[in-house]
Amino acid sequence: MRMKSFIVLAVTLSSFLIVASAGNFFQDFDLTWGDHRAKIFNGGQLLSLSLDKVSGSGFKSKKEYLFGRIDMQLKLVAGNSAGTVTAYYLSSEGPTHDEIDFEFLGNMTGDPYTLHTNVFTQGKGNREQQFHLWFDPTKNFHTYSISWDSRQIVFLVDNTPIRVFGNAERKGVPFPKNQPMRIHSSLWNADDWATRGGLVKTDWSKAPFTAYYRNFNVQGSTSKFTNAAWQSQQLDAYSRRRLRWVQKNFMIYNYCTDAKRFPQGAPAECR
Repeated sequence: MRMKSFIVLAVTLSSFLIVASAGNFFQDFDLTWGDHRAKIFNGGQLLSLSLDKVSGSGFKSKKEYLFGRIDMQLKLVAGNSAGTVTAYYLSSEGPTHDEIDFEFLGNMTGDPYTLHTNVFTQGKGNREQQFHLWFDPTKNFHTYSISWDSRQIVFLVDNTPIRVFGNAERKGVPFPKNQPMRIHSSLWNADDWATRGGLVKTDWSKAPFTAYYRNFNVQGSTSKFTNAAWQSQQLDAYSRRRLRWVQKNFMIYNYCTDAKRFPQGAPAECR
């Protein structure tokens, strides 16, 4: 009887440490801005954000997470999406916030989206890597994931790793490991920089612009337990090959190799 009680207690405690669930947008998220431009439907299984000339829209998670894997399926703005940005990211709050970013920069019809990634630690970002995707992200839903633990952050697209940001604290580079973060997403106008450095402006005759979200899933730790035991899987040989394939064929910008921007040498975490 004693052993049975111990097992029940252990299972109960572990359920507080690790959250693993398929999400419902009604239960897991708040629509934070944009009024009617943000909508949840299909019983909480589908969410849409829209942008028109008056406003964009956004949402954020009710819970905070400290380490875990976040999956979200997105179908991006179709057609002429130039000037628009669909952002999907993790962020804490305050001037020394941490942040892990996916940003999808729209383009002219037929031209590829730019997938912009960034990592902020203690309020400092400027760690951009950009990619073109190997598929049209407006035709179907695709899964965009962030896997985050105390050792590394892995960005994944349809379970293919595209970027790894390792813990370089031994080199004096802060790593996001103490601040719980909420999941955020927004659709907004950024035609001053998003498409070809701002040369291509938003065509408002195509508005409203709409992006769709489904199949949110989280495996990880809540902020209640800052030393939770979540550990992401190390990349196996196949995943490392896929990572190299993406970076060789689809990466279009890497701050680590930008000699003009860093004439004194690459940042410490790049070396």
